[in-house]
Amino acid sequence: MSARCQLTGASPSFGKKVSHSHRRTSRRFDPNIQSKRYWVPGEGRYVRLRLSARAIKTVDRIGVEAAVARIRARGERI
Repeated sequence: MSARCQLTGASPSFGKKVSHSHRRTSRRFDPNIQSKRYWVPGEGRYVRLRLSARAIKTVDRIGVEAAVARIRARGERI
């Protein structure tokens, strides 16, 4: 599975590791992706979402119905 948030679209970014001697090598910054199950009352079922930690807080703030609507607006199937 890809390290991509379904709500915010957060995906890995890339940069450099810098050692003590200042040598630079490539590295990857992954978002903190968690798999979380939510009850959607409008559909009468659970949905399992792959969200970043920041997106979980967003779902807590705006509600699961609005979050699912945003995900579907991006064109993703749930």
